[in-house]
Amino acid sequence: MAKRTDGDSGGYLVLVFDWDGTLMDSIAAIVACTQCALGEIGLAPLPEARIRRAIGMGLRESVEMFYPGCDEALHLRLLERYRHHWLETYKDHPVLFAGVAETLAALERQGYLLAVATAKSRRGLDRELAVTGLAPHFHASRTADEAPSKPHPQMLLDLMAELGALPHQTLMVGDSGWDLAMARNAGSHSVAVLSGSQRREELAEHQPLAFLASVVELPAWLAGQVVGA
Repeated sequence: MAKRTDGDSGGYLVLVFDWDGTLMDSIAAIVACTQCALGEIGLAPLPEARIRRAIGMGLRESVEMFYPGCDEALHLRLLERYRHHWLETYKDHPVLFAGVAETLAALERQGYLLAVATAKSRRGLDRELAVTGLAPHFHASRTADEAPSKPHPQMLLDLMAELGALPHQTLMVGDSGWDLAMARNAGSHSVAVLSGSQRREELAEHQPLAFLASVVELPAWLAGQVVGA
């Protein structure tokens, strides 16, 4: 598929998607897995809203958010138990949101370069790309073990460099403030989807260009953009 020329659909060449909560209906499974890991090492359950707010960051950064200043032993124990329970119990719970595969295929046909920027590990992302059959749609991806955790801009900067796009030609699509802040830190634009971990009022402070109920609404939104606006 040929790359779009600058000026099409507002000049966007690259569309970068978060994974969990944006393309995959996985938030409930992540919350449950986190609570399971906490309980196994003797820690009290956390409020669900607190866990949901951390989704989108790397696991290590999430632990630091839950327990500021915690020692390395707690970090390692919780990370190990989370990964164990995810692989043993929860990895098969998430499913694609309805219409995601068809939407990505349509965007690819229109000539957009598609990418993923996620807090998942490379191993985890590659597994889910294979299981869902979405791997052929994406031209590049970055994970939390290949770049600093969101909202650091490195994932987006790497993807833009790999795909030959400038910040104003790059649109980040995500369900968390971490996604939107990463886009702002990279100098690119963002669109928020309300299908995942955070509420609209939490996302609004990051000033995305639009709020969409789901990724399925993205093609229509792109079609309505005024070139050069």
